[in-house]
Amino acid sequence: MSDRDGGTGPLLLGVRHHGPGSARAVRAALEAAGPRTVLIEGPPEADALIALAADEDMRPPVALLAHVVDEPGRSAFWPLAEFSPEWVAIRWALEHGVPARFIDLPATHTLAWGREEREDQEQEPSEKGEPGGLPSEPAEAVRIDPLAVLAETAGYDDAERWWEDVIEHRGARDGDAFAPFEVLGEAMGALREAFGTGGHERDLVREAYMRLQVRAAQREFGDDVAVVCGAWHVPALRQRTTVAADRALLKGLPKAKADMTWVPWTHRRLSRMSGYGAGIDSPGWYGHLFGAADRPIERWMTKVARLLRDEDRPVSSAHVIEAVRLADTLAAMRGRPLPGLTETTDAVRAVMCEGSDVPLALVHDRLVVGDVLGEVPAAAPAVPLQRDLDRLQRRLRLKPEAQERELELDLRKENDAGRSRLLHRLRLLAIEWGEPAASRGSTGTFRETWRLRWEPELAVRVAEAGVWGTTVLAAATAKAEADAVGARSLADVTGLAERCLLAELPDALPVVMRILADRAALDADVGHLAQALPALVRSLRYGDVRGTDTEALAEVAAGLAERVFVGLPPACAALDADAAEEMRGHVDAVHGAVGLLEEGDGDGEGQGEDSASQGENSASRAGIRGRWHGVLRTLSGRDTVPGVVRGRAVRLLLDDGALGQEEAARLMGLVLSPGTEPADAAAWIEGFVGGGSGGGMLLVHDERLLGLVDAWLTGVPGDAFTDVLPLLRRTFSAYEPGVRRTLGELVRRGPGTRESATATASGIPGFAADLDTARADAVLPVLRLLLGPDETVDVEGAGDTGTNDSSTHNNAASENGADDNDLVGVGR
Repeated sequence: MSDRDGGTGPLLLGVRHHGPGSARAVRAALEAAGPRTVLIEGPPEADALIALAADEDMRPPVALLAHVVDEPGRSAFWPLAEFSPEWVAIRWALEHGVPARFIDLPATHTLAWGREEREDQEQEPSEKGEPGGLPSEPAEAVRIDPLAVLAETAGYDDAERWWEDVIEHRGARDGDAFAPFEVLGEAMGALREAFGTGGHERDLVREAYMRLQVRAAQREFGDDVAVVCGAWHVPALRQRTTVAADRALLKGLPKAKADMTWVPWTHRRLSRMSGYGAGIDSPGWYGHLFGAADRPIERWMTKVARLLRDEDRPVSSAHVIEAVRLADTLAAMRGRPLPGLTETTDAVRAVMCEGSDVPLALVHDRLVVGDVLGEVPAAAPAVPLQRDLDRLQRRLRLKPEAQERELELDLRKENDAGRSRLLHRLRLLAIEWGEPAASRGSTGTFRETWRLRWEPELAVRVAEAGVWGTTVLAAATAKAEADAVGARSLADVTGLAERCLLAELPDALPVVMRILADRAALDADVGHLAQALPALVRSLRYGDVRGTDTEALAEVAAGLAERVFVGLPPACAALDADAAEEMRGHVDAVHGAVGLLEEGDGDGEGQGEDSASQGENSASRAGIRGRWHGVLRTLSGRDTVPGVVRGRAVRLLLDDGALGQEEAARLMGLVLSPGTEPADAAAWIEGFVGGGSGGGMLLVHDERLLGLVDAWLTGVPGDAFTDVLPLLRRTFSAYEPGVRRTLGELVRRGPGTRESATATASGIPGFAADLDTARADAVLPVLRLLLGPDETVDVEGAGDTGTNDSSTHNNAASENGADDNDLVGVGR
């Protein structure tokens, strides 16, 4: 065999995968040789897909995806960028009407190979055997990097720099299109003689298959054949072996039925850091080198300057000129033919980034690596679920992008509601294209914020999810039903019900609700019930926003709340510190859920219920807050209940107006009396004013409570103070700095030193014994502005702080375009 045109065998073009210098060299060699066929390292099942590379809608980077038909999660990728030698070879063949074929080991064997390997790992060592015909790679095998060895031999400490100097920057200055392949082939031959297979034992099987394919091409086209493969394989393809020996290596290979298609890929996934290592750290830089026909350094510096200017950094043309000069100088000093990535990076840091690595990190992320996302034509094979997803993405104008972006949705708009449904359904299918995020503005239930980023491996997730159905809706419905059956806890089922409402899966919801009712009836653990209730009540709000009938959900929620009310007091007895803290969290969650559940009493309008059923539902839930207050009173008065839970119960009653300030002060005084253990008293204080619930402001404005805490704290014995100090520090450290300063000033002054009962620590008029109607009236114009000109709220009662009915405000917000949660501060 020979590497030159006119030799005695095929033209072997050993390349570095994803090397722009190799890609240019391959194109020059093919132009010079003009072979009758081109053989390329890759899975032969993809031969039928090669023609799609000429489609005008095909834009690299892309990848060949192979997956097992009955197990889509078992997959493999063969990424190709515009600067990949294999892609250049494919495009050259298509442009010149020359047949192109893949000659690597078929994916049907590669994927089955991986399956047997996994099964072997699950067996005991004594049961392991050699998979049929496949040599195994021992775990201790050392896999060498041939390019790193060559770089070290040439005196380089970085294989990337060596490759750039020897291959990437040589261009066409040598004039001989075949010289680099001859030299590289000889170097790889020497390495294989010195290191054997270099730890790549399985390459022997792949190379045997390649030799058989090359022989088949020679019989068809003669020696006028070009082979584009990794440089490491060139010595093996030159090797003279018999057909029988090669077939013996392939005998007994396991098989798995596989499908193959093109999928979009990204530059980020071509980098090693992505987990899909393709042997390069800087795909964006390599793409630039391949695309810049002349003056690559000047063009690169211009790109960097444009990026930094877009980020509001002052970068001028003078910066670009000086950066180019510095890069050239550094290359000359380091003995390099042209500036490489190291020199350009050093120049950018010194000139454009003023020595800072912060803007340099942005340059590396956006340009050196890059967020380029490829595209594949609609004619590419795809599972039905992928085609339905593509259709929905086009209809909803939600294009996949490689760069992360935030998406704000208003669910009152039809297109935004459709986007929300799609993203929630995909999350049910474990296709994590979008991730819910906290909104920077409104927190109402009509708003959703998503962080979107399309990753290439999501194509595998879509293929996996295809077993559930041929459309996104059908697949999400089937998956939700299966998850409900297999859920391990009641909270999992309630969370699933919430997700079904968010995704609007009307066919799955009855199944989930039936399982939820069964689980709730059998589960006697109050902690599980308390965990499940908040998600269930939130689901009622989501259903109301989306116009979903949630009558069955409301009945289950009400029943669940009643079981929590009955079981909570006994469950709070005799708990250790960790269990008590967890139970406090459950109490808070149930309290919030009760508030939402009561708000929903009047929300049945427009959901298909008649007035009689609405009245019945309202009556069934009318006294739920009153019953909950009874539970809190029980918890606050039992000595067997941990202090942190008793303190929290008193605080919640006080916040709801179900307990007077005098009574709260009396209960605190009893707890902080000398007869109470200091640790229990500290826990009570933690429950009452801790947990980030505004307890600091309560102490600021209630001098009696602050005086009680201060008097107790100063009276704690020295031997007990060390034990209660960590809990007290945790309680007060959660307050805002301004609150802590104010409390410290009040304690320094001492109780009873304020000038008047209507002044705060800052001297600004504050709380009084009675409502100041003049100040309350000043709020009404703002309230009218928020609710709109056609609001129906009785604004005369807006300042009535003695009521907790917020349903009117919520309904008005729903009718007039304001988010219900946006009005909480005004309504109170």
